[in-house]
Amino acid sequence: MLPLNELLLFALAALGLVITPGPNMIYLISRSITQGRRAGLVSLLGVIAGFLVHIFLVSFGLTAVFMAIPMVYALLRWLGVGYLLYLAWDAIKPGATSLFEKQSFAHGPNADQSNWTLFRMGFLTNVLNPKVAVFYVSFFPQFTRPEYGSLLSQTIQLGLTQLVISATVNFLIVLSAARMAHWFKARPAYIRIQKWFMASILTGLAVRMAIDKGK
Repeated sequence: MLPLNELLLFALAALGLVITPGPNMIYLISRSITQGRRAGLVSLLGVIAGFLVHIFLVSFGLTAVFMAIPMVYALLRWLGVGYLLYLAWDAIKPGATSLFEKQSFAHGPNADQSNWTLFRMGFLTNVLNPKVAVFYVSFFPQFTRPEYGSLLSQTIQLGLTQLVISATVNFLIVLSAARMAHWFKARPAYIRIQKWFMASILTGLAVRMAIDKGK
């Protein structure tokens, strides 16, 4: 197990990183503003599930293998770009209203489908972001030591610590951003603006991911 002082130092570093605006934070803020608190929280659950996948991969050394092969890194990056652009188009395509109307979260079958869609979007947005995997591979080894015991348990401990910090910070951000959603929802004329706002955010994230080629 990691010593408490090392774990606290890592937690402080992780906090500094999570409060720096990135794809996950921007996505959750835009989702909360355009669709409200519930949409933001469901999307956050998807992002958390994505973190769990990254933690599993880095814990068992798979991420290091992926990052060592440039073609795999490039493929993952372009899959992420393509998915973000797909979400942007899905937000503004003709007839795309269900995810942005107030009734999206009405009780019934459509509510469950909307929740699943939001969860899946948050999950894939995080999983297909190669920078998360690069962060884990480059940052975690700075805090793990053979003398502290099993490297696997240390990596999992660091991953769960980062996950809790990220989830807590983003949870507070979603609650704050969701307040703005009430203003939008009280004005039906802004539905079109909501859709284009979300599409612009997603397109911007895609462009940022596409031009950022460094590891």
